[in-house]
Amino acid sequence: MSTVNPSNNSGDGMAGKSEYLNIFDFFKIIKKNKRIVFLTPLAFAVATAAVSMLLPNIYTASAKILPPQSQSGASQLLGQLGGLGGLAGAALGSKNTGETYVGMLGSRTVGDNLVQRFNLMEIYKADFKSDARKALKKATTITNGRDGIIVIDVDDKNPERAALLANGYVQELQKLTESLAITEASKRRLFLEKRLGESKKALDESELALKEIQEKTGLIKLDGQAQATITAIAMIKSQIASKEVALAAMRTFATADNPLYIQNRQEINGLRAQLEKVERGTNQGNGDISISTEKLPGLGMEYIRKVRDVKYNELLFENLAKQFEIARIDEARDSSMIQVLDDAVIPDRKSKPTRSILVMIFLMLGGIVGLVWAFSKEALTQVGNPFLKNNE
Repeated sequence: MSTVNPSNNSGDGMAGKSEYLNIFDFFKIIKKNKRIVFLTPLAFAVATAAVSMLLPNIYTASAKILPPQSQSGASQLLGQLGGLGGLAGAALGSKNTGETYVGMLGSRTVGDNLVQRFNLMEIYKADFKSDARKALKKATTITNGRDGIIVIDVDDKNPERAALLANGYVQELQKLTESLAITEASKRRLFLEKRLGESKKALDESELALKEIQEKTGLIKLDGQAQATITAIAMIKSQIASKEVALAAMRTFATADNPLYIQNRQEINGLRAQLEKVERGTNQGNGDISISTEKLPGLGMEYIRKVRDVKYNELLFENLAKQFEIARIDEARDSSMIQVLDDAVIPDRKSKPTRSILVMIFLMLGGIVGLVWAFSKEALTQVGNPFLKNNE
């Protein structure tokens, strides 16, 4: 097989030319098929413009909210109470809770409430609530920015409804946060509420037992020395119990190697040692109360224990009640801390469809199709042309 000599020109057509096209050949093909190359993208653009005019206008309403931060002001007051209060502040970090609230906004509960509230089954022409919820989810975009601000964008054909839906998301989120324990304050409040109930029950039982022993022995009141000893013992026991509550709370967020956990454990051991000294009378005058319960004058030990139990339960209940009230303050503060930065307003301009962009995209697509068509046509035309083949 011989090859074509590029310098060997023939007087007819493309004879004598190389089978490989150069840049000038491309322009010649474009010029030859200029109607295809220029009319095809024009046709695409006109068709796209016509179809886009039939598409409904979509409006986007946006609402911006700032979710509550984990650190709350009232939790700082807990440090003054010791025990669980001090540890609660340490438990609260600066973690970003935005993702939690984004998940809540996209929950089925919020979606179903909005579907029912705005009659979206009829608007979206859905046969089932789940279909309407999916349509709403498709029309909604919820993003959690790096600045911690959550943006809720809702698309709708009706600009007023778009704004109502965006604001509806915020309102439903506020309702949901009031019923769920999602903050540290809520978790503390639930934990303390349970312990407070147990403490109240124990106090009632100890008071009833003391009343029964008073009726049995006729004793009404201890002397001053005995009362001071019992108060001291009850106070130490209530401190131990309070710190044990703190340890139980810490186990939900810390390991046994946590410095605060270790410190609290050591404090409990120290208080237990002090309690043992008071109860056994082994103190040798280091400034602590040194009266042994075994040396209390003239009173039955059973009566003394009942009085001590009542005093202990009173102090423990008082301590837990204070912490419970502060946890409630924290919880109320956190639930109202979903700050609305921007309410959704009725959009005055459509967001979709962007007809000019669509026309430009299909114009370029039409140009590509036109070029492919022109070169394909030229290739098919030259198939079988002996002048494009090698001389054999």
